[in-house]
Amino acid sequence: MGNYRERIIVALDKPTLQDTEKLLQNLKGSVVFYKIGLELFTAHGWDAVDLVSRYGGRIFLDLKLHDIPNTVTQTIRAVCRHAIEMVNVHTLGGLEMMQGAASIVRELDAANQKRPKILGVTILTSHSQATLEQELKIKQPVAEIVRHLALLAKQAGLDGVVCSPQELATLRKTFPSGFCLVTPGIRPQGSEVGDQVRISTPATAFAAGADYLVIGRPVTQAADPKSSFEAILASVSPP
Repeated sequence: MGNYRERIIVALDKPTLQDTEKLLQNLKGSVVFYKIGLELFTAHGWDAVDLVSRYGGRIFLDLKLHDIPNTVTQTIRAVCRHAIEMVNVHTLGGLEMMQGAASIVRELDAANQKRPKILGVTILTSHSQATLEQELKIKQPVAEIVRHLALLAKQAGLDGVVCSPQELATLRKTFPSGFCLVTPGIRPQGSEVGDQVRISTPATAFAAGADYLVIGRPVTQAADPKSSFEAILASVSPP
């Protein structure tokens, strides 16, 4: 894939539409792809989506849907009525749930209608091996679990998965092409880690095979978000 500017997704983790619009104004002309997560969407719903669309932004709707198959299927049907580029479900919801989500986009494909990519969230980047073993009683290595869940997502008909940078190389070998890998947990050199555990720099993540990176606080909490984004872009772009 080419243009790195279109492959870096900025997470709009702001509590209000006013704060969000201020950020969009600052980033206009630099950022083209944004993630709307649970905080912003729960507070403002489709108004947040409409706001980003008015600024010409492409949208990744990060809802991590995880419910019974029928509920997730019908939710994806509702999401597909809007101009969304990506939406995600949680792979731990199981094969039938993911198949239901995928069935909606297949209907749109058959009708030659535009539809979003549907991604499967594997293991959150805030989880460590210790978290899985001690709190969730999952004993297998994280990389092994992520690969299994990614294979399940592929079997279900999803377009790709969300995974940490640490699993990228293995998944890219497993899925050489045609399966989208979206990677959060990105921290430029010298930035604060925050609550992320399995992390990487932007250049390392792209080199390992990421199709898209999701970057939030290193951009949105910077004194000058636009300059911070452009610096990240420069760090991954050829000279």
